[in-house]
Amino acid sequence: MHKSIRALLGCLLLCGTVAAQMGATSMDRESVGKAPAYPLIVHNPYFSIWSFTDQLNASDTRHWTGREQPIYGVLEVDGKQYRFMGAGPSDDAAKQQSVAVKATQTIYQFQCGPVSLEVTFTSPLLINDLAVLSRPVSYVSFAVRSADRQLHAVNLSLEVSTNLAVNVNSQRVTTQQYQSGKLELLKAGSVEQPVLGKKGDDVRIDWGYLYVAAPLEKGTEQKVIDLSAGAGATSATGTMGADVSRLRTRMTLGKVGPEGVERMVMIGYDEGDAIQYFHTNLKGWWALEPGMTMDKLLQQAYDEYPAIRRKCEAENDTIYRDAMQAGGERYAALCVLAYRQCLAAHSLVKSPQGDILWLSKENFSNGSINTVDVTYPSAPLMLCYNPKLVEGMLNGIFYYSESGKWAKPFAAHDLGTYPLANGQTYGEDMPVEECGNMIILTAAIVKAENSVDYARKHWETLSTWVRYLAVNGFDPTNQLCTDDFAGHLARNANLSVKAIVAIGCYARLAELMGEKDTAATYRAMAVSMAARWPQLDDAGDHYALTFDNKDTWSQKYNLVWDKIMGLGLFPPEVYHKELAYYLTKQQTFGLPLDSRKTYTKSDWVLWTSALADDHATFEALIDPIYKYAMETPTRVPLSDWHETTDGKQRGFQARSVVGGYFIEVLKEKWK
Repeated sequence: MHKSIRALLGCLLLCGTVAAQMGATSMDRESVGKAPAYPLIVHNPYFSIWSFTDQLNASDTRHWTGREQPIYGVLEVDGKQYRFMGAGPSDDAAKQQSVAVKATQTIYQFQCGPVSLEVTFTSPLLINDLAVLSRPVSYVSFAVRSADRQLHAVNLSLEVSTNLAVNVNSQRVTTQQYQSGKLELLKAGSVEQPVLGKKGDDVRIDWGYLYVAAPLEKGTEQKVIDLSAGAGATSATGTMGADVSRLRTRMTLGKVGPEGVERMVMIGYDEGDAIQYFHTNLKGWWALEPGMTMDKLLQQAYDEYPAIRRKCEAENDTIYRDAMQAGGERYAALCVLAYRQCLAAHSLVKSPQGDILWLSKENFSNGSINTVDVTYPSAPLMLCYNPKLVEGMLNGIFYYSESGKWAKPFAAHDLGTYPLANGQTYGEDMPVEECGNMIILTAAIVKAENSVDYARKHWETLSTWVRYLAVNGFDPTNQLCTDDFAGHLARNANLSVKAIVAIGCYARLAELMGEKDTAATYRAMAVSMAARWPQLDDAGDHYALTFDNKDTWSQKYNLVWDKIMGLGLFPPEVYHKELAYYLTKQQTFGLPLDSRKTYTKSDWVLWTSALADDHATFEALIDPIYKYAMETPTRVPLSDWHETTDGKQRGFQARSVVGGYFIEVLKEKWK
């Protein structure tokens, strides 16, 4: 399962680079050789391109929604063409030898007759570098060498469909070809340019501009030769139908021998205005630098490519190593698959008040922006590596309440429908759910940053929310929780756990702030509730889904924060009894969410596995999720909601909540 390609060319020159090690293969331990879908160019909910098949040339590449956004690649060797990317006739397909998915890269190895080709997609989602994380620019590099030690005449072409710049293929586009600095650029965008004119779930961007950039340097023959448009094109700079137009880069590599040659192309997208935040249009974080333009950004990305690639390789190593040490090889594979998907479901902007905003989109669940109960499961990845991003996930919700725009005594569910963050659009509140989430995550930020400053800044709001939980949290009335697809529940035992843990977290924060009386009051309240909870929910050999029906059961994944934050609220026998019972309910592809259905949420299974003290129980719970990721028949970006009996997707895909897979890494870091 873990075939991959050894990272090549430690320091890459961008054009004409000699690759002495090119084509070497090994069992890279920081990669995964199989995925439900393969991330290629992934940056944010609009700029996100994947391969939905194991072979890169078996199908056209797609947006995460499944809409075709084709990129075609052909290597010509001694006059014969080998298609390595995109669908086409089987008799001209290059032979794919392997694929390796790493945290920031996906690497393919092909045989093209007598020549070997390695294609590396690098989306530099460096979680600790906000400037680079927010750049909507991916690198596609091509390393070619002779496999028979003879010289071969080699050309390479890459064609990027302008479908990447429209919502539907019938929209007309304009195109442009020009030079800027060291780069030759191809640019395409819709004629209409309806900036922030659409909101919703199964929607793609149709404003802003797509860019393809290739280095143009003296002494090389690499350049953009033409703008291939097919029927409907008026000129190299003109208007055409998006369904037939392509931005075409052709590179002449010359005579290639065993020492090899490397080339690189950048693909980027300038949204212009990225998010509307309470009726103010905001640009992406990368555009905040004075005088920054997309042309300048592409030039900067080009100049920094060798350094960025080294940083990406180091990030790959870190993500895999931390997960491997925390949970073993299969757990590490799940974290690798989750990393880019989680980050690319967000947009990074700055609020008019100067706060960082790291805003998620509910991909294929309802399209909401900055949903609190999507933030909650996503947060472990950011807590592990950059808690400032978790602040960016909470800042908008705090502002919504503190500005008076949201006047209810509990936290909002969301800020709107992506990309319009103008106020909650979800039809029903989740008061206990969202209050609990916000308090717990604030406490987690304080722990991760080793500073109480963030809680102090929002203390009045947190105090309002904890008072709501004190009255309404222990035995919740009929309402939705984050598992809203399963319907309403009254007396939800897992939701009660969340409220109890949140009250305990608030007590911890009060203690850190020196408010000892407040801390003692809420600590005593949480301890009392936690002592009553097992008595009320006891169903013999397990604890029930609801307090009033002992013939039910459910995953109590909210207990994980009591454990990893060391609150000491719930007695150990609660954990032991529940885990032992879960092992009797396992299905082929995982532990069901609860007794109502056989489907599950993989993020919650990973949280449940983190309740275990022994590795055997942990592995017993995560191994079926690994099996799901490797064997699901539903070929889409990793779905977090699937059937445990047959591994098929039930709904959702490409969502940020898989960041929750990093909960075991967080547990290890916080020991």
